[in-house]
Amino acid sequence: MKQFAKTLLVAGSLLAVGACASGPRGPSNAVIARALTNAPGAAQPSTVVATEVAYAREAKERGQFVVAAEYAAPGAVIHGRSGPVSFAAVAPALQSSGISAEWESRAVVMSCDGAIAISQGRFTDQDGFVGNYVTAWVRQSDNSYKWVYDVAGRDDPQPPARVDRTEEGDIVVTAIDSIAGLVATCPRPGKPVPPPPAIPIGEDGASFAQLSSDGTLRWRWEHRADGIKFVTAEYFYQGQWLTAIEESLASPPEQ
Repeated sequence: MKQFAKTLLVAGSLLAVGACASGPRGPSNAVIARALTNAPGAAQPSTVVATEVAYAREAKERGQFVVAAEYAAPGAVIHGRSGPVSFAAVAPALQSSGISAEWESRAVVMSCDGAIAISQGRFTDQDGFVGNYVTAWVRQSDNSYKWVYDVAGRDDPQPPARVDRTEEGDIVVTAIDSIAGLVATCPRPGKPVPPPPAIPIGEDGASFAQLSSDGTLRWRWEHRADGIKFVTAEYFYQGQWLTAIEESLASPPEQ
């Protein structure tokens, strides 16, 4: 563990892609289909959720970061302690680390044409810590989705542990997970989408922003001077720009 932690001081956070590859803890494919297939056109949030579920199941069977490499797009990066780094460069160390996590999607926002999707959700790492993650997905030529960016951070403070008060013979009903599927409004013929709001001047540090080719979704990250990993996604919906995802995530303490 200490050897891997040293690698991550250069490579990135212990929780980066690890928050996105874990056991099949999310809703069933039937629930996903029922909840999210009402979106019109090419943008189908259910496709991204189903991809994450398949990714998680394979990771459980064959190794988290082995599968992460198969689902990674060329140039994929993980946003860690020192900023985003190439996943390809750190994959060998991650694959031999034995690190694992469990996760579940909470929201997926997509550009109107479905070319870019941003997912956000919750994770539990192998040490029992919980937190949030954000992953950026890009549609490939075969209409599959691969991830290009991943960031995660633990809750601070951590929530208190749940107390199991069930007794033998109790009937336990599990709530169905709810996933928000958000799709940008498609531009009308001959009417271009107005540009998104100007990016505010943030704190010192590195940053990146991408606008989808159809102009209906913008996502960006910042690595701030205090080490905070900030990521946000905005989409054009019914004539206005809305913020769908906004996270300020801290790296775990150095080990």
